[in-house]
Parts: sequence; C-alpha cells; structure tokens
Amino acid sequence: MHLAETALITFDQLLGTLDHLLGKAAASEQGEALLQARLAPDMLPLATQVRFTTQQVYNTLNRAYGASHSGADADHGSIAAARAHLAEVRALIAAARKTAPLAEDAMVEFDLPNGMTFALTVSDYVRDWATPQFHFHLMTAYAILRHAGLPIGKTDYMGYMMQHLKAPPQG
Repeated sequence: MHLAETALITFDQLLGTLDHLLGKAAASEQGEALLQARLAPDMLPLATQVRFTTQQVYNTLNRAYGASHSGADADHGSIAAARAHLAEVRALIAAARKTAPLAEDAMVEFDLPNGMTFALTVSDYVRDWATPQFHFHLMTAYAILRHAGLPIGKTDYMGYMMQHLKAPPQG
C-alpha cells in the first residue's frame, strides 16, 4: 500500500479521536473556554492546534494526491464549528481514498513562512513531514485538554482500536 494511503487511514482514525476529545471538552464545565487554552504562554491555543492538525490533511491531499483544498480559513470559533470541520475533512479523506495518490517518487516542494523551502518525494513528504506534523498538533491538542483537567486518558486517544478488541476486559 502507498504510504499516502496509509497516512490517510491513520489521519481519519485520529481525527475521530480528536472529535471524541472535543466532544468531551464541550460537555465539560470549561466548555468553549478550552478553545483558548494553551500549554505555555508562547504556544498556540487549542483552536489553532485543531486547525493545524487538519491543515496537515489538506496539505497531504494537495501534495500527495494533486488536490487543491484549503483549510486555512476554517472556523474554529466554537467547539461545534471545530467538530463540523473535522467531519468535513474526514469526508474529504473518504473521497480521496477512492483515488490513487501520485507516484511515491514524484517530487513535492513547499515553502514555510520563515522562508525555508523543501523538496522531497511524495513518500518522504508523507513520512518525514506530514505524519509527524499531524501527530505533533494532535498530541498538543490532547495535552492541552489533559493539562486543563479534562478527564481523558489513553483509551480516549486510542478509541479506534476497539474495532480490534478480541474480548472485553474482565473485572
């Protein structure tokens, strides 16, 4: 299986995790205020971490599948809006999975706002940039919620694994 296809499967599963976590945030006493929570003063808040997580999916679809999606203006002014955006991104993943990605050795170039430019193959891009960036922002979102006192744990993060559960735990 092409690395980009594997990444989309993982992204979809973990966007489901993020949706679950945001559902718990919405139900908490802190609710919408959590969107502005951050781990440290110089770090970006939860709403931005969610947007940056989904931006990695858009970038992967654009760079590894030749699509032209933009999510930079996604509205995360409320938890409901963030969750709706996650649903939209997951629908884009489902549609993309019906198409073939570009060849793994096709070249990808991209610039960062600090002026750095990268040139690498699709396979290298997915493995070395998109996947780590996706996980960084997802885990930062998880850590913000956990730091804010939301009662979440590894089971919340790994909920997609329940499809593989052989037998429920005893006791």
